[in-house]
Amino acid sequence: MKIAILGGGSCFALDFARLLHSSGIEHFGIGRSKPKSAPFWLLDHHYRYWDLHLVNQLDAVMGVLDTECPDIIVNWCAQGEGASSFTDYAPDFFMTNTVALVRLVLELQKRSYLRRFVQIGSSEVYGSTEKPAKETDCLRPTSPYSASKAAFDHYLDSMWRTAKFPMNIVRPSNCYVEGQQLHRIIPKAIVFALTGRKLPLHGGGKAQKSYLHARDLSKAIMAVIERAAPGASYNVAPTSSISIGALVGFVAETCGVSFDELVEESPDRVGQDAKYLLDATAIARDCGWTMTVGLARGLEGMVSWVRKYPELLTMPTTYEHRR
Repeated sequence: MKIAILGGGSCFALDFARLLHSSGIEHFGIGRSKPKSAPFWLLDHHYRYWDLHLVNQLDAVMGVLDTECPDIIVNWCAQGEGASSFTDYAPDFFMTNTVALVRLVLELQKRSYLRRFVQIGSSEVYGSTEKPAKETDCLRPTSPYSASKAAFDHYLDSMWRTAKFPMNIVRPSNCYVEGQQLHRIIPKAIVFALTGRKLPLHGGGKAQKSYLHARDLSKAIMAVIERAAPGASYNVAPTSSISIGALVGFVAETCGVSFDELVEESPDRVGQDAKYLLDATAIARDCGWTMTVGLARGLEGMVSWVRKYPELLTMPTTYEHRR
């Protein structure tokens, strides 16, 4: 088995590469950025990697794929910051998350080597939920970001139904891992806690989500590759959720500071949904997946990562849009 990882420079893709290496599975990555510095590029093995941009270098991407002939493609390529998708950057989300991926699939349909295309989707395609969303629920995206992700999900489903394009969609809950970008809530809260700064808590932290360590996502993807029938979509998430306020409180406790020392309330961010809840019964039933990294252990690992690389404490924690 040979696996191509698209969007292969993201922290979650790198965790997947670590799992593949430890399992002795041949793999390589393609991503839009060059390899990052050590705090964000945490690999203990040589990783064959090409820095190519899917949006404007599709021919070059296909050249690598046609040379390597992977059996499996796992796609992380995405513009992934929901709040900024409400700005003038909105077209970038559709170019990357929808148009570029549709063009990729059109090319892949002409190849005979591909056995499976696994799309890493988003919990946000279901919109705000009152109960855990099932894969059979209607997609109700509420942001340009989630609309662009849902559009490609629908496209993949149509290609499976009409042309038997061998796809699966994996929709994880909010994920975290060592090496994550610092504007994300968990690493940002840790940096603020360890430097004595006040963390703006949007809307008082009432929004409710569930958090999954990337190692459990990586294992879920492998379970889908090895056991799932093509054409199926799977949610991947813990059985319980947590408010952002409680999550930040957990981070504060792990870092040895009080909640009041760490946070200050701020207005809710644009487009914030009240709840992202997923029902992961199907992947447990069909593929035997279960979560193994609890939030307490996962946060301890995140804090240890930041302490190991003190340069992280002086880096910017704001989102920077990249095309």
